[in-house]
Amino acid sequence: MAQLKNVVDPFGEVNVHPAPGGLRRVVATILMTPYKEGTQTGIALDGSGSMRRAYGDEGGGRVLSPIFGGSAKPVNEMTPVAQKICAYLARNLDADGGTSVIYWAVGTNGSQIEVVGDLSASQAEQHRFGPPKDYGTGTQLLPALKYFCERFKDAPWGFYVFITDGELHDLDEVMAFSKQLCQEIAARRRNPLKLVLIGLGKDVNEYQMSELDDLDTGTDIDLWDHKLAADMRTLEQIFAEVVDRNARVADHGKIKTPDGKIVADFTDKGLPAYLEFTVPAEVMYFTLEVNGQQIHQTLDDAVPAPPSSTVKEAAPEIIDHLPVDNDPSEQEWKGLSLEFGSGPSSEGDKNLDIEKAD
Repeated sequence: MAQLKNVVDPFGEVNVHPAPGGLRRVVATILMTPYKEGTQTGIALDGSGSMRRAYGDEGGGRVLSPIFGGSAKPVNEMTPVAQKICAYLARNLDADGGTSVIYWAVGTNGSQIEVVGDLSASQAEQHRFGPPKDYGTGTQLLPALKYFCERFKDAPWGFYVFITDGELHDLDEVMAFSKQLCQEIAARRRNPLKLVLIGLGKDVNEYQMSELDDLDTGTDIDLWDHKLAADMRTLEQIFAEVVDRNARVADHGKIKTPDGKIVADFTDKGLPAYLEFTVPAEVMYFTLEVNGQQIHQTLDDAVPAPPSSTVKEAAPEIIDHLPVDNDPSEQEWKGLSLEFGSGPSSEGDKNLDIEKAD
């Protein structure tokens, strides 16, 4: 499976799978903010020693001699990222209006967590997410995962984001615990949740993140998603895999191949937020036609798709009239203004809360 990096609006995620018969199966989602009553949210910030630079910590070694031109003052890269994500979750998703914030991978072997507290959107926007009290000597994700799972065990739905800049030292343990979680969710012994791992910086081990994202749990539960901060267009992309398959985002739409062949037609039942269809293996992009737009999405990051465009409407039929005699009596109505005031307009609901299916 290939999860594409070059994804255009309005898509949140596009995955391409090999399929029998010389075909490729495409699974794409359309971005939308999920809603479920009683949702709890959390954000966990990597506090391991490798994160010093991300926090703008000047405690690390620096070349001070001016003969080398000095070195740039470290910049706290974590604060703007954490502020935006935390505020967004608190304002748009959390039932209590406060997102739980912790540092993870702190202390000996990076096996401890440090609780910051629950921040409202306005508090998060003003908070400086500086370094933890005790940088970790390892990067262990499992303690942070267990913290959220245990604290919000009774929440109807949980959404938790983990930010890191490097490599996980307990990946096997995290995968084993994740499989257990999925089996409990599938058996309805615990409520559903979604976990998103965000990579910050150039040293992120994306291979590990992909392993979690594609974890085979033996269930239909899709527990993990992963994103690279540098590739994110909007904050809503953290919800790329949180899609209600029954949700409809437009009254109609079509999926076409470059030669104009229709591979999926939603004219009668409405365009869903979750799209799944097949195309020939040689097809390099597909086109979504919706609301007068042609949106072209590549199926290979190495091959760009054409830019999106507006669908040209058919020209109105021209009807030839018989010539009219130049009757002087017609000049009166011909000189009248034909501009009419616009009538009252009704505006539909702009925001529809669509409950995420279990």
